[in-house]
Amino acid sequence: MIKVSENAKRKVVTLMTEDGFDAAKDYVRVGVKSGGCSGLSYELDFDNQIQEGDKVFEDNSVRIIVDKKSFLYLVGTTLEYSGGLNGKGFVFNNPNAQRTCGCGESFSL
Repeated sequence: MIKVSENAKRKVVTLMTEDGFDAAKDYVRVGVKSGGCSGLSYELDFDNQIQEGDKVFEDNSVRIIVDKKSFLYLVGTTLEYSGGLNGKGFVFNNPNAQRTCGCGESFSL
């Protein structure tokens, strides 16, 4: 399961609308890929199709899809959004990450 904070929900809905997606029926695709300064990095995108093997979740009225491989790295993660002076943007609070980089966009296990 992936959780979505209230701030992240508001930002996701705004960005989806700007990109022509409908938050009530489309999805946020969350994934993990090799790379980044800690070995693995997070991916966020919008999608309107579920692929074979995808896990589907809904939290805080945000529909999320995760591919099977990424799901193993993301179980229990909370997607948050910080829009303050530090300008961080989306932040992944991942209990599985043993080490993260300073920017918060990559991690290792």
